[in-house]
Amino acid sequence: MKKSVILLSATLLAFSCGSTQEKQTTAKTPEPANPIEYGNTITSAELKEMLYIYASDEFEGRLTGAKGQKMAVEYLKQQYINMDVKAAKADGNYFQDVPLEIMEAPKVNFTVNGKTFTMVDDYVSASSSKNGSVSVNEIVFADYGIDDEKYDSYASLDVKGKVVLIRSGEPKSADGNYVISGTDESSSWSNFRQEYSAKRDAAEKRGAAAVLFYYPEVYEMASKRFGGSNGRMSLKGEGESMYYFLINTDLAKAIMPSIETATKSKTISVPMNMEYVNSANEFMSENVAAFIKGSEKPDEIIVISAHLDHEGIKDGEIYNGADDDGSGTVAIVEIAEAFKTAVKNGHRPKRSILFLHVTGEEKGLLGSQYYTDMEPLFPLANTVANLNIDMIGRTDPKRTGADNYIYLIGSDKLSTELHNISEEMNETYMNIELDYTFNDDNDPNRFYYRSDHYNFAKNNIPVIFYFNGTHDDYHQPSDTPDKIRYDLLENRTRLVFYTAWELANRENRIKVDKAVK
Repeated sequence: MKKSVILLSATLLAFSCGSTQEKQTTAKTPEPANPIEYGNTITSAELKEMLYIYASDEFEGRLTGAKGQKMAVEYLKQQYINMDVKAAKADGNYFQDVPLEIMEAPKVNFTVNGKTFTMVDDYVSASSSKNGSVSVNEIVFADYGIDDEKYDSYASLDVKGKVVLIRSGEPKSADGNYVISGTDESSSWSNFRQEYSAKRDAAEKRGAAAVLFYYPEVYEMASKRFGGSNGRMSLKGEGESMYYFLINTDLAKAIMPSIETATKSKTISVPMNMEYVNSANEFMSENVAAFIKGSEKPDEIIVISAHLDHEGIKDGEIYNGADDDGSGTVAIVEIAEAFKTAVKNGHRPKRSILFLHVTGEEKGLLGSQYYTDMEPLFPLANTVANLNIDMIGRTDPKRTGADNYIYLIGSDKLSTELHNISEEMNETYMNIELDYTFNDDNDPNRFYYRSDHYNFAKNNIPVIFYFNGTHDDYHQPSDTPDKIRYDLLENRTRLVFYTAWELANRENRIKVDKAVK
């Protein structure tokens, strides 16, 4: 039987089983709620049934803005209609439109000392910056571009509105150890994944107009990634104010011949002119937002999130994304069903629950950024916590120990209470091994910054990121539903439900007692 027939049949069956109106319970004094009763409605069988549809070839890998992603949001909308879980928006629309654009390679004129340098051959733009120009007679060399309590490249520099030249790596002391770590082990300032963004952020924080990053170790790779019309996606009109370029050796030495051996920051007298013109193709994608209103504290919101998109089709192969993040997507639907069952039994949560499926995560956390930074459906000040689910259906082959685990990230970053509640709910109901390996502030993978919860965390909203770790099928066409451990998916989904239940029904809202990281 064709998959399209299976999809239609499954959808019609789900629709026939769902109610058409949200009915308030008529019981005057319902029995005290037992969350286990509702947690048990989350089953591996239902998770599997949904995931085999959601991560099927029919959805074409759910690439943001493409046909398969449009099918995915319609599927999710229908699930909430079937369950009679209402749309979060007041107009009854389950979709929050997210305006996006695909950036073409910018047109850049770049001269140093009167000599013209060319895109790809000499430099690449590593940002989606706004149209504009920079003209200076001097460039500030800020050595490694590090902003750290143990080593600050900017300690005696004023780079506001200036062009800054930095290089890769970090300093060593006379004994050969790294200055920042104090050992022969380098710090995150030399880690490939972290260095690129950390040094950019340090310069941007100090108001630099443009950064020229001499990173010869990765230039060839960077020129392939950023040099052409590579389809980088961003929120519409979100162009960055700072220009960020990776430059090759010829350009670096044209500015500063001693760049590879220099040890001190200094100002270089050299004229540089740059004109930057962007071009983009605009389109619309969608977040899906469903809502259960609270009974006593309806203005306080618990957000449960997962991203609905994946990688689409590449070289004729479909990237189904069963674990990433089909697993989190279907988990949210099951959690919504559990809460809705409680409502039907007269046990409406005290606080409201927002079930938020965000788009464009694979393109840079775009859907969640749009929600938090541009159009929150509910005030962020009223958002109690975000429980974000991204990959909870597999196991990490590099991890030793029992399979019944989950990596938790961020639970203690902003709220001690949230962390304690998470631990208590697990001990009370699930007894899953909670692994905090990737919660370390110095985690070189930077997972805390790489999923949708971070857009809530940066706005001072406590978060938990539920994650099973990566595996050989991560971002591969082989991430298919037959490889999911549905027993583990069930356990982990129930854990999120019990945590959300407690957050929604406890007497007092959890407190933020730590600073944003």
